[in-house]
Amino acid sequence: MDPGSVPDVDPVTHGGTADHTLVDFSLGSNPERPPGLASIYESAFSTSRRYSLDDYSEFRVAAAEYVGCDPDQIVPSAGVIEGLRLAIGVTVSPGDTVAIPAPCCGEYAREIRLQGGEPVHVPHDRILDDVDPDEHAAVILSHPSNPMGSAYPTPDLRSFVDECQSVDTPLLVDESFLGFTRLPSTAGLDGVITLHSVTNVFGVPSLRAGFAAATGELRDKLTRARCTWVLSAPAVEAATYCLKQEAFLEETRDRIARERPRMVAELEALGYDVYPADSSLVLFRADDVDRVLEETRRRGYAVRDARYYRGLDSHVRVNVRRPHENDGLLDALAEAV
Repeated sequence: MDPGSVPDVDPVTHGGTADHTLVDFSLGSNPERPPGLASIYESAFSTSRRYSLDDYSEFRVAAAEYVGCDPDQIVPSAGVIEGLRLAIGVTVSPGDTVAIPAPCCGEYAREIRLQGGEPVHVPHDRILDDVDPDEHAAVILSHPSNPMGSAYPTPDLRSFVDECQSVDTPLLVDESFLGFTRLPSTAGLDGVITLHSVTNVFGVPSLRAGFAAATGELRDKLTRARCTWVLSAPAVEAATYCLKQEAFLEETRDRIARERPRMVAELEALGYDVYPADSSLVLFRADDVDRVLEETRRRGYAVRDARYYRGLDSHVRVNVRRPHENDGLLDALAEAV
């Protein structure tokens, strides 16, 4: 981190509400959790009285099977943001430029600036075509972890991976919402640092567990630079258990595949301009965002004010939840038109 950059960098505002009386559509987390998870976490409490081993071998195996790479390519992290900081820390130096998609979460630009680098914002749907990787120290993609919840076509993404690899420019791919889809991961591809969350798709965002995946020199840099004991023993036990819950994942993906198109169709019928999506997130344009925020809150729902994101000046983002909750939100949004 460049100490001189810290005074000029502000914290990033996140979604989520502290009002537990509201149904939270603003946070991109699964409303369901794997059965049996609470007992796993409780049983791990006894291990918190001592330091755990720092190799995380069982977690690495489960994570590798989850994304389809080798266990020795997995580098544990306390969530995607910690993994992002680690990845940028080993690839970006003061004065470097990094191409990032717009819109995207504010952490991308923040972490680059903390390293003394300069983010270069490129429209998310043009970044694969318009960015020359040779001109930057690194490139970051949100796949599909952007406000629209949109993913890149696999052939186009793999072609861009090859382009970055040919000029030795690291490609950082944020796949923290990929678990809601059946799309293949970039984990295990040379020249790529893949960032994954264990917590969003399994409904426990406060668990703060995730990992990076990389090969060769990038993997070695991440391994050397990561913090010791980066995950608590309860987090390791719970995350490892979650990663093995294939039936839960399939049920979640089936629900998203049913509910997202239905929500999009009903939003469009109400007159909202909805963006195409591949994950659990749905972004739409509203004529009066403040009215949408007020009306949904009055009826017991929290949605995300997407005007926070760069380039989105009249937008709202919601998460696909359970059918009856989605119905209630749609009723509230009908009143807000």
